Amino acid sequence: MFDRSLKVLLISPEVSPLAKVGGLADVAGSLPKALATLGQGEISHDIRVALPRYKGIDAREYVTDFPVQMDGRQETAVIRRTQFEAHLGVAQAVVPVYLVDNYHYFNREGIYAHGDDADRFIFFSKAVLEMLPRLNFQPDILHLNDWQTGAVALLLEARHRKNPFYERMATVFTIHNLQYQGNFDRSILRKLGLGEEYFHPEGIEFYGQVSLLKAGLVYAQVLNTVSPTYAQEIKTPAFGERLDGLLRRRASDLFGVLNGINYHEFNPTSDPRIAHNYSSETIGRKKDNKRALQEELGLAISDAPLVGVVSRLVSQKGLDLISDASQEIMEKGVQLAVLGTGDPHYEDSFRRLAERYPGQVGLRIGFNSVLAQRIYAGSDLFLMPSRFEPCGLGQMIAMRYGTIPIVRATGGLADTVKDYDRNHETGNGFVFVEYSPQALLEAVSRAIRFYRENPEEWQTLARKVMEIDHSWAKSGANYLELYQTALQRIRPLAETAD
Repeated sequence: MFDRSLKVLLISPEVSPLAKVGGLADVAGSLPKALATLGQGEISHDIRVALPRYKGIDAREYVTDFPVQMDGRQETAVIRRTQFEAHLGVAQAVVPVYLVDNYHYFNREGIYAHGDDADRFIFFSKAVLEMLPRLNFQPDILHLNDWQTGAVALLLEARHRKNPFYERMATVFTIHNLQYQGNFDRSILRKLGLGEEYFHPEGIEFYGQVSLLKAGLVYAQVLNTVSPTYAQEIKTPAFGERLDGLLRRRASDLFGVLNGINYHEFNPTSDPRIAHNYSSETIGRKKDNKRALQEELGLAISDAPLVGVVSRLVSQKGLDLISDASQEIMEKGVQLAVLGTGDPHYEDSFRRLAERYPGQVGLRIGFNSVLAQRIYAGSDLFLMPSRFEPCGLGQMIAMRYGTIPIVRATGGLADTVKDYDRNHETGNGFVFVEYSPQALLEAVSRAIRFYRENPEEWQTLARKVMEIDHSWAKSGANYLELYQTALQRIRPLAETAD
């Protein structure tokens, strides 16, 4: 499949466990490890990672430093190094991680939502490109992730492509969520060190602003999203966030590669965060986790169907559907375990629900990775009624723990969850299509009815979903294929330049 080893630098604004806000960090932390252990025979891949060194990241190994031009002044980029250890079966590898340090831009609380985010991530993008010859590392692939890295693709083409060191590098730009676009005033052209010739509809102009997301979409050799269905959805006006025309034009360069999950971290047989370990063969012990979760959240100790929700509390996640159908759902005698933080409107909505149904709704506002695992392990059902979902990891983690998903058929949810059919013994969850409280309620009702009326079949289904392969091994192989495609796009150009 691969005739030679690849050198890949994955560039991301967040990488778990060093810096995490959302699912992007999980992908950027897990994919490089999978890629590094996927060498075949004598072929092994050199996989490395780059991200900003935010406040609180401990990386003391100094590598180099150099000046970066930022709108007529110099800022110093200090490159530090740490590493990840990767394991897949008997395969082992080390993944070097480079951290771009700058006191002015990154020594502050929080990763995003600063007034100078354009400056911060343009600096990061410039520094990553300029550090490569100083490291004597010449990647075949620069794998970019979300708008914070979009400038890398632009700057590579505009400033570096004619340099022999860079001419054969190909870029892959991954869209984790098209809704986050990095749109800024046109004055940031000066920070990029570029002129007005790039500010037009075929370039990085976007409704009078500069879009760093669009920079990645226009200038990267290959684009991908984190599920096949989302790759199709974003080419439509309903999901395209005003970029569907561009994405249709680049349809031949746009692919969907489903995310995986880290099977070492999310492993019910060894997870130290859950009350009782179990496997598909000992799935009866899952009830012990349910009881422990009920005790922790102040829920009544019973066999009532327990529905888990672990989510950012934002409109994307379809929480208005839960709110609108909540009375009918609760009247069915279910229990609800909710963990999340986000929009105050949704936080208050769940607080009111918990006050109205004490002992039936367990709510924790905030982010708690330990409690999240206990909800995955202790719930019978896991609810994700998303308005849109580029991939979603929650449904895959839930299935890994034998918890049956209830989802809306969109994006990665549609790719990973199929509606259960008792008669044909197909499917792995409960799916609805229409975005409405009634459709959600119907799916929840079907799931509850099946749980109560068919306990043995329920156990069989729970064992089945635990054994589905959502590991990064398959997804990693798909990314290696994508890298080969990107190289095919760029190598003819480089050979022509010769």
